[in-house]
Amino acid sequence: MTVEREHCAGPAGRARPGNADWLTGARITAVLGVYYRPEGRAGEPEAVEFVLAEDQSVLLTCTSDRTLRVTPGSWPRLPEWCVPASQWHHAPPALLPPVPYGGAWTVVGTQEVRDDGGEVLRAVIRCEEGDFVVVAGDTMAIRFEPRP
Repeated sequence: MTVEREHCAGPAGRARPGNADWLTGARITAVLGVYYRPEGRAGEPEAVEFVLAEDQSVLLTCTSDRTLRVTPGSWPRLPEWCVPASQWHHAPPALLPPVPYGGAWTVVGTQEVRDDGGEVLRAVIRCEEGDFVVVAGDTMAIRFEPRP
């Protein structure tokens, strides 16, 4: 699967065109938060990066209007806005489950919840084992909702 810039995001604050299912079929090998090091992991991540089996990643960040921006990630490098880089790090967000047996979560679909202006407020990445729910705000919030 190829994650290309035109399929992931437009400029910050603009709705991403097209179908939200562009990630379907991808295998997620890791979910990492991007943290500002002086705050440690006590706070919420500034961004969430989904590392894919195809040596690619997808980065979800908050925009200034508390909406989500979805772009290709730069794993294993930090995003270019992490300046100075020595003050930032990747780490698994608290309370997410370990990678399932087999080494990856397989994406079976995605859903975006948008506001009246078409901006993405919440992204749900549906996997066979459950859903990753990413919500924008002052910082990112991510949780995993297992399948019953």
